[in-house]
Amino acid sequence: MRILVLGAGALGGYYGSRLLEAGADLAFLVRARRQEQLRRNGLVVHCPVFGTTQRAVTALQAQEVQPGWDLVLLTCKAYDLQDAIAAIRPAIGPETAILPVLNGIAHVARLREAFGEAAVLGGVARIAATLTPEGEVRNLGQWRTLTVGELNGRITPRVTDFVALAAKGGIQAEAAPDIRGALWAKLVMLGTLAGATVLMRGTVGQILRAPGGPGFLRSLLERNAAIAAHHGAPLAPKVLETIQDIFADPASKLTASMLRDLEGGGRIESDAILGELLEGARRAGIDPALHELIMLHARTYEQRRAEEAGP
Repeated sequence: MRILVLGAGALGGYYGSRLLEAGADLAFLVRARRQEQLRRNGLVVHCPVFGTTQRAVTALQAQEVQPGWDLVLLTCKAYDLQDAIAAIRPAIGPETAILPVLNGIAHVARLREAFGEAAVLGGVARIAATLTPEGEVRNLGQWRTLTVGELNGRITPRVTDFVALAAKGGIQAEAAPDIRGALWAKLVMLGTLAGATVLMRGTVGQILRAPGGPGFLRSLLERNAAIAAHHGAPLAPKVLETIQDIFADPASKLTASMLRDLEGGGRIESDAILGELLEGARRAGIDPALHELIMLHARTYEQRRAEEAGP
């Protein structure tokens, strides 16, 4: 299988390295700085399960891309989606599948509008990883899951073939008949985690140990689950229980990557995660006050970041 991975950061670098291990004919589509870094040092990945790997990889810039790929894996941030669409367009042929693992929901419609409904798969990644300033990928935990499915609910050969390849490389891969439900379940979990830890500037455990913290987390999770249900994706009891467990440990050191981005002065995916849930609450007739407060906090940070960056 010929695979083009857009991005060689935390997600793209990790999943790409495991797909290469499985024998995929794979290249990374990256910007000039990352291309030079990869050509100089190779792709370095640190994983608590598979140890440290370092390998030479094929790294392309947008002007070097040609058609002929079976699958394009999108691992960019949601705010880079428009640039990503332009970058991958030369790679897309009539049989190319596009697998986005972006946060949120809205990217699916934008990709289908750009490339046609048949081209786009649904994907959900669950991994805690980061890219160091030196360009090395670090998997920060045991998670390395990838859920893939057709948006019409069918299980097709292109899904099962990719899942089998990913599993061969050590990715915890699964073909899902209800990928829309999986996308919403992730948004509920991530929206609760990001909304809570960004607003409170602390870990899940620190929030739970603060007076009023458990009630705040419970209320936010319940509202997010109600938003998903209103949009036709009610969480199965076991899925909801699993998410509730994430927010029940007073010793938890868990935070959202959005908080790490914010504290590092970087861009944040406010629209794709927090904004999506705010608009979802309004459409569902759910009191949006809590989501408005979270979004205001994120917008204020973005204003401050823009002012500090200067003209």
